[in-house]
Amino acid sequence: MNKSMFLTFLAIVSIFIPAGSVGAQSLEAARAAYAEGRFLEAASLARVPGTSEGHVLAADSLAIHGYYMAPESEKEGLFRRAEESARKAIRLDAANPGAHLQLAHAMGRQAQVVGTLQALKEGYATRVRDAIEEALRLDPKMAAAHVSLGAWHAGAVGAGGFFAGLLYGADEEKALAHFERALVLAPRDKVALFEYALGLLSLDAEGNRAKARGLLERAIGLPPKDAFERLVNQKAVERLAALVGG
Repeated sequence: MNKSMFLTFLAIVSIFIPAGSVGAQSLEAARAAYAEGRFLEAASLARVPGTSEGHVLAADSLAIHGYYMAPESEKEGLFRRAEESARKAIRLDAANPGAHLQLAHAMGRQAQVVGTLQALKEGYATRVRDAIEEALRLDPKMAAAHVSLGAWHAGAVGAGGFFAGLLYGADEEKALAHFERALVLAPRDKVALFEYALGLLSLDAEGNRAKARGLLERAIGLPPKDAFERLVNQKAVERLAALVGG
């Protein structure tokens, strides 16, 4: 079979391959790239099917690459692209809790790079909280959303104290309740353990030192399931070293 005949054969065969199969294959390839740490490739592949699920994965991949790997000059652009993908996911399926959680994730990362004054001006605090709460409304047993809302409350109280409560309804007890709920739902989740530790240190670094250390040790003791968890594990190791040495 010469080259021309082969290309014709491929064109004919492709007619009989359902479009959904191509999308499913692309999504599986995206998940594989994500697991291996090729996050930009994962984002590109995940968008191909044009589904809410695919855009959720794309948003997550872009935000992770932006936060952990990208140079400072590229971070904001990546986080904005992550937000765009999350919003597309919501437009395609507003009942997808993962889409709302990734919107919160992307906006939260943007708030970190635009600066405190700009973040306040653009209302990031309430927009992030509202997106997480929508994810929990859709799925009250979503451990990742409880982790995120716990981190939101802890971060706001740690940064703004009494005023965070007045302005945004941030509350230490709510932070702890959401973290604890996350661990009930996912007791061996490396990310939940790590974020809980960070939240405790944000609220009261000295008073929560022992408990945070225990959570970090538990997180590090769990084998990473993918490239993202390896990144989290490294952060946990570094944070524990600082805590022990500090």
